[in-house]
Amino acid sequence: MEKKKYQSIDYGWIPVGYNSLMRKIILIIGDIFCLYLATSIAMALELGNKQTDKIAFHLEFLPILVIMMFFMFNVYGLFSLIRKKLVDIFLNLLVAVTNIYIMAMAMTFFFRQFDYSRVVLVYSAVFSFVLLAIWQYICHQWEWKHFPKQTAVLFAAGEEAERIKNKLAKTYGLEQALQSVCDSCQQANWQQLIDANYYVFIGAELPIADKEKILRYARSTKKQIFFVPTMYELACKNTGILVVDDIPMQRVTRMLLTAEQRVLKRILDITVAVTALILLSPAMVITAIMIRVDSKGSVLYSQERVGLYGETFFVHKFRSMKQDAEAKCGPVLAAEGDPRITKFGRFMRATRLDELPQLFNVLKGEMSIVGPRPERPFFVKQFIAQKPEYDYRHNVKPGITGLAQIAGKYNTSAYDKLIYDLLYIQDVSVKTDLMIMLQTFKVLLTKSSTEGVQGK
Repeated sequence: MEKKKYQSIDYGWIPVGYNSLMRKIILIIGDIFCLYLATSIAMALELGNKQTDKIAFHLEFLPILVIMMFFMFNVYGLFSLIRKKLVDIFLNLLVAVTNIYIMAMAMTFFFRQFDYSRVVLVYSAVFSFVLLAIWQYICHQWEWKHFPKQTAVLFAAGEEAERIKNKLAKTYGLEQALQSVCDSCQQANWQQLIDANYYVFIGAELPIADKEKILRYARSTKKQIFFVPTMYELACKNTGILVVDDIPMQRVTRMLLTAEQRVLKRILDITVAVTALILLSPAMVITAIMIRVDSKGSVLYSQERVGLYGETFFVHKFRSMKQDAEAKCGPVLAAEGDPRITKFGRFMRATRLDELPQLFNVLKGEMSIVGPRPERPFFVKQFIAQKPEYDYRHNVKPGITGLAQIAGKYNTSAYDKLIYDLLYIQDVSVKTDLMIMLQTFKVLLTKSSTEGVQGK
């Protein structure tokens, strides 16, 4: 029998799919063992070996914790450690474990198991984080040592090539990957460059004829391909099929929500907004008091923004800048180290406390919990003039958080944020919104997500 060949990443004699699957299985088994061990230690410390009824209930509850772990670890990407920084892994783990045990605490109240020891839950949470952090550290170090360092070729030209090169140099695990840059398929050795590298990156501004040649050849040689999407390529995502006699045609999405999507999204918005206002009302009162103590002026700040179908509305936020901050300079995006921001305002922006009053915008129906961030009319006109497709993001209600917020940063370019927003619009669902909400907890703890634009 002919030996099967594997032309992608070389792990020696072990097939790629098998090796990848085995590593994931080992990682998951270790995660489950850490969860069980943490609960066992917590029970030993709090219950000893006498309270057999409570011990039995904790053991019966463990499978539910495992199910919640599977869900949360999937949301926060903890079943794959390749090319993740240790600090990101530990941050994701902290948020995931916190959410798991908050949910567990809520479930014990829901099922009225008041004899269930909440102290055991607290101990379990602490030990789970410690043990899981150690285990994931071990797995991360093993993968980092054994995962082959693959090289890359970039097909792009001019300023776009330089921008992508700079971004790759800042991407963990790919800092030294880029070996060659090719500006077009007119270059005689473009196929040899693909042969010599595993990753193939394609810029948005490359001619579509060149993209087709690169894709066809790179796929035939089993390379891993990444490209920066244009509006045309985004439109080809999630397409339907129309058969015209015997000619297959793709139906391009209109990037509009269906009636069912609008209803389900509105129900989710009201539920989350009301719950959040009830739970966060003490924090909002304290924040209002601190604003008055920190600087002169009003507590709330209302500003005109562009919403659904281009209609304007006034978004409400806690004031984080000095009163009348734009009276002299006019509309200006917040810059890194912006002197207009107050001392307490910096803390609010870092923790996103300034966004909380937007929950009232959600209840009024002007905003959604998840969606593209609303921008001021002054900047919207500029963005649309540069990229007419920017107007498509107004086909859904703006949101407090969104895909651009969890995947990008405050200073991510307007076009890159637009790509994230359009990808979200094409994949709107309750599941997607819930996933983004959960990912937002991690963003709140990430400093880079709140950085201002770089000054010139």
